Amino acid sequence: MSETTSTGNGTENAKSHFGKAVDEAKAGVLAMADSCHEKFSQTKGEWSDEAKVRSEDAKAKASAFADDAKVKATDLANQGKAKASQAIVGLSKLIDDNAGLIDEKAGEKYGDYARTASKSLADTATRLDEKSLDELGEEAKEFVRRSPVAAVGLAAAAGFLIARMFKKSS
Repeated sequence: MSETTSTGNGTENAKSHFGKAVDEAKAGVLAMADSCHEKFSQTKGEWSDEAKVRSEDAKAKASAFADDAKVKATDLANQGKAKASQAIVGLSKLIDDNAGLIDEKAGEKYGDYARTASKSLADTATRLDEKSLDELGEEAKEFVRRSPVAAVGLAAAAGFLIARMFKKSS
C-alpha cells in the first residue's frame, strides 16, 4: 500500500505544481494585460493631446484666414464704393456739361431736367461717400423690406446690365 500512497503523493505533488504553474501563468498574463493597458492608455492620452493641439492650431489658422478674408473683402467693398461714387460724379459732370446742348436741341425745360438729374447724381455720390458699408447694407435691407418688387426689378436690371457688359467684353 505504500506504492499507492507514494503514487498518490506524486500525483498530488504534480497537481500542486501544475496548479502553481497555472496560477503563476495567470498572474503573468494579468501583469502583462495591466502593462499593455497602461501603455495603451498612455499612448491614447498622447494621441488625444496631440489631436487637441492640432485641432486648436487648425482653428487658429482658420480664424486668422477668416479675419484676413474679412479685411480684404472690406477693402475691396470700400474700393468698389469709391469707384461707384467716382462714376456717379463723372456721369453727373457729363450731364451737367451737356445741359446747355440739351437746352439748344430740346429746349430749356429738358435742359433743366438734365441739370436736376445732374444735381441729384452729385448728391447721391456725396451721400455714398459719407456712409459706411454697414449703413449702406442696412439701407439696402430696409429698401428691400419696404419695396420687395422694386428691389427684384432693380436686381434683374443690374443682372441684365452686368451680363451685357461681360458678353461684350468676351
